[in-house]
Amino acid sequence: MQTVHSIKQLRQIIRSWQQAEEKVGFVPTMGNLHQGHLSLVQKAKKCTDRVVVSIFVNPTQFGAGEDFSSYPRTDLEDQNKLYNAQVDVLFLPEKEEIYFTDASTEITVRGLSDSHCGTTRNGHFTGVATIVCKLFNIVQPDRAFFGKKDFQQLLVIRRMVRDLNIPVTIEAVPTMREADGLAMSSRNGYLTPEQTAQAPKLFQALQSARDAILVGNEKYTEIEQQQINWLRQFGFQPDYFSICHSDNLKPAKTSDTRLVIITAAILGKTRLIDNLDFIKA
Repeated sequence: MQTVHSIKQLRQIIRSWQQAEEKVGFVPTMGNLHQGHLSLVQKAKKCTDRVVVSIFVNPTQFGAGEDFSSYPRTDLEDQNKLYNAQVDVLFLPEKEEIYFTDASTEITVRGLSDSHCGTTRNGHFTGVATIVCKLFNIVQPDRAFFGKKDFQQLLVIRRMVRDLNIPVTIEAVPTMREADGLAMSSRNGYLTPEQTAQAPKLFQALQSARDAILVGNEKYTEIEQQQINWLRQFGFQPDYFSICHSDNLKPAKTSDTRLVIITAAILGKTRLIDNLDFIKA
């Protein structure tokens, strides 16, 4: 595995692959890698000839008071994991390599970015869309791989790619979970042992809501409120718990069949997100 820090060097490598007509897969990350990230790498290796992984803790997607300065940075451990996963190139740039000091261009995906996480994390998805677009321009992958855990982010990136005619296929990979159902996340490390034991309740709430819908309960607002109340009993501070159409995250209608239930909640000092998408017959 090669580790490169400059855009120029990375482009030289990728150009040689393209000249050899090799397909390039790309997994963008912020590091502190876990099995969820590695599942993206495994999928990329199956679908493409060469795999690039980036590690860049992107400052523009963190809001005021969020955990940018304390976000876990484990570059050496991450490099070892990617080496063992037989990644071709790790792109590990400094901020100055990615952002000009006087940069003034941003990408905003209106509509999809404004609800749910976008309501309380002002500017977050603009930061996400901008950095992902920049990375796509740098890497020029044929396919890019994203986990479904952040379902709203996935839809924002898909819409950006469509709207800007970016020639990359977005591949969604199922959420990796611990044995108790907790979605794997770099931020799970913030949880205390007691909170770690409580955190799987978030996925249980999603399952309960899905099961209610699948047996015919169409009172979606009541289902949402029931699960919010249930989570509060276990110490969560729910941000939202929403039953949506899975294509656009608008509130689901009873006639919709492609559904996703998305939620975000704070447990202690940790903000957790999760979702469950399914087809209603």
